[in-house]
Order: sequence, then C-alpha cells, then structure tokens
Amino acid sequence: MQRIGVIGAGAWGTALAQTAVRAGRDVILWARDADIADRINCDHLNPDYLPDCPLDPALTATSDLRAACAADAVLLVVPAQFLRATCRSLAAVWVPGVPAVLCSKGIELSSGALMTDVVRAELPAGTPLACLSGPSFAAEVARGLPTAVTIASDVMGLPEQLVRALGTRTFRPYHSTDLLGAEIGGAVKNVLAIACGILEGAGLGDNARAALLTRGLAEITRLGVALGGQPQTFMGLSGMGDLMLTATSMQSRNFSLGFALGQGRALAEILAERKAVTEGVATAAAVTALASRQGIDMPLCAAVDALLNRGQALPEVIDGLLARPFRQEHG
Repeated sequence: MQRIGVIGAGAWGTALAQTAVRAGRDVILWARDADIADRINCDHLNPDYLPDCPLDPALTATSDLRAACAADAVLLVVPAQFLRATCRSLAAVWVPGVPAVLCSKGIELSSGALMTDVVRAELPAGTPLACLSGPSFAAEVARGLPTAVTIASDVMGLPEQLVRALGTRTFRPYHSTDLLGAEIGGAVKNVLAIACGILEGAGLGDNARAALLTRGLAEITRLGVALGGQPQTFMGLSGMGDLMLTATSMQSRNFSLGFALGQGRALAEILAERKAVTEGVATAAAVTALASRQGIDMPLCAAVDALLNRGQALPEVIDGLLARPFRQEHG
C-alpha cells in the first residue's frame, strides 16, 4: 500500500494525509473546493481547517475524484451526513478491489444506517472495508504528537496491511477484526461528549461528569453488543479511549458545543459560528432512533436528542435524568 488517497480535506482528512506522508506513502488528498487544493499545493497550508500547521510539501491535493481514487487504499474522511452523496460520486471512478477506510464517525440521520452500510450500498460490490477510529484530535495528529488509534476490518489481513501503511513512531494504530464495534464507539461518543460539555457549561460538577462518562460507556456497549460488536472493543481505544478524549476537552467540537449549550446559548447560534461539522448533533437523533428500534435503553443519548432536536429545555432534560428510578448497577 504505497499510494494512499484521502477523500475530504477538512481538519481530520488533512491530518491523516499528513500522517500518511510521514509514513513514507505517496498521498493525494481530495478537496471539494479547488481553492483549498491550490493552497495546499502552493502554500503547504490548509488555512480554513488547520491554520497553524505547516504541511509537508510532498502532500499533493486535487479536486479530481478520479485522481484521488487511483490508489492502493482510500480513506473516506467526509462528514457522516454527506458520506452517501460522496460515495455515489466515487462509485463511477472507484478501482475494483481497493479498500475503503472509513474515518467518519456517525450514523446516517435519514436512514439510521451505519457508515459501513452506506458505503456497501453505494460503492461497487465487494469493496473491502475498514474503519479507523480512536482518541485523536486532528491538530495534534497533524503536528506529529503521539496518538494511538484502532484500525478494524473483517477482511482477513487488511487491518495489518493498513497498520503497516499508516503507522509511524508517533501515530500508532492497533489492528482489530471488530469493524462494527469500532464504528459504534466512534459514533456514539460524540453524543456523550455533547452531554459532558453541557454538564461543564452548566457547572454541575466533576462527580456528574464521571457518572455520565461511566454510564455513557455502558450505553455504547449495550448498543454495540446488541448490533454484533465485541464487548472488549468498547474498553479499548475506539470505545473508552475515544470517549475519554472527546468528552473532556474544549478541543472537541462536540464538547465545546455542549459547553455553550450548558451556558444557555442557542444551538442555532452556536452552529452558525462554526465552519466544521459537529457530528454529534445529527448522530443524537440517529442513535436514539436506532436504539429504540433495537429495544436498547440509552437515556443519556435520548436526553441529548431531546435537548437538541425536540425542543426540550435544559432544566427539564436534567430533571428527567435525575428522576429516573434507582437500579442495580450493571452493563
């Protein structure tokens, strides 16, 4: 896997492209906006998404999908709610047998489909799939700070190939066969990160945040296992690790959005100030609907959905959680 294509030149896509260059790969990064591609090629900067991170001159950007797909593996790094439309465009130029590596974290709102289901429906049949997930802020990855992630696939040997292709001294992937588990952990943690931000913004204390993280991890595990994931996956990098990072730092778009909500700001106002997508907003509704169809109790995710998408006021949401009956602690 010498040639790596990356679809999506936001912060995370650019950071992964930079990492693949450091790993010695030939990398071509697709940007929907030709101006961004030109800035990356000419100035070696992505000022819209990673303004303070100089990029390796060896990183090549393009606005031509066919050029980006002429690769040994292609990383899909577009926002979850735009993945289906992007894959429909990619289908006509996809090279048969080239693996697609999902790096978007979410659940499709319109259908309730997981990202793997979206890709299987839109890319050519038989396309090998993998998922890259774990505790990783794009700016730190782009700067070469130490990071560990999970690369999961149910295709024999593919995770190990991708680890060898992308791993460096500071970007350390672990391989896994639990594709679904890695995907669920990465999606649901964004919703819980919003909840933790709300607690912080509302000044509800560290005890409450610790309780939310613990019970939130139980929600991720319940849903993931019900869908076929392996329980141990949710104790690893793509489960607990990703949740702990995303739900405890203002670097997280989801946590910082929740913080602003907890301070009393309106959702529409917060989103209007942002260029990058905050995945947890759409995922809150999608995961709550998915859990309901599966008969899985996910009160924290449902509370975030009620606040963001159903017009429920914050005091009412908090009172509803605190009024839940006492119960035995278990998963």
